[in-house]
Amino acid sequence: MVTNLTGGDDHALRRSIALLWGAGGAGRRGPKPSRSVDEVVEAAVALADGEGLQGLSMRRVAEALGLSPMSLYTYVPSKAELVDLMLDRVAGECAEAGPEPTGWRGKLERMARQQWAMAQRHPWLLQADLHRAAIGPNILDRVEATLTAFEALDLSDLEIHQLNTLISDYVRGAVRAALNAREAEQRSGISTADWRALNATLLKDFLDPARYPMTTRVTEAWKGSAPAEAAPLMNFEFGLQRVLDGMESFIAGKRDKTADPRS
Repeated sequence: MVTNLTGGDDHALRRSIALLWGAGGAGRRGPKPSRSVDEVVEAAVALADGEGLQGLSMRRVAEALGLSPMSLYTYVPSKAELVDLMLDRVAGECAEAGPEPTGWRGKLERMARQQWAMAQRHPWLLQADLHRAAIGPNILDRVEATLTAFEALDLSDLEIHQLNTLISDYVRGAVRAALNAREAEQRSGISTADWRALNATLLKDFLDPARYPMTTRVTEAWKGSAPAEAAPLMNFEFGLQRVLDGMESFIAGKRDKTADPRS
């Protein structure tokens, strides 16, 4: 996995925080910049969208902007800080027009779907070390909005943190499964639908319904449920609702205990 490296470099982390919050200058000294940091980040995001973080380098970003590789360091000190800036940039894409959903469940549904959509646009997100990324304003705005969805509920701050982690982990896992399927399709040149058909043909003589009755039934139901290309989103939506159902049950249980101190 390709990661941003600030997790193991406190100097890089300090530089990232300064850049993200506008508390420091650019990278090294040099001639007056002809581009902006925003343009550098935009070019890097476009490059990573097409080729992943493994295809991202300071040299290639410089070439995309018509700059010399060394001059790029007048904007961003290294690739580690650049990836942190990219993560915060795409986190700012999540704002949507329209009224804000009411209730904690509607708010979390919307945020989960935003995160899903963002990862479809920027699959390199799963190649970055999101656990050790420097925290910028757009990321912090999303964190605050998510935590605020729980604010009116009878939950401790620790429980809010744990529920937020639960839904974030679910979305990240669902996104990873969907993107892995997409990568397999791109790598092999065989669509998921064609792979399903080939797999079924090759297993036809081995998959004995008498020996594997449940596997046979569930596989047939799954095959007829949706086109292959629609399955990842369908699975995501089903799982999201089940996670939210579990959270709703937990919240209701807390409410019942509060109403009846004897329980």
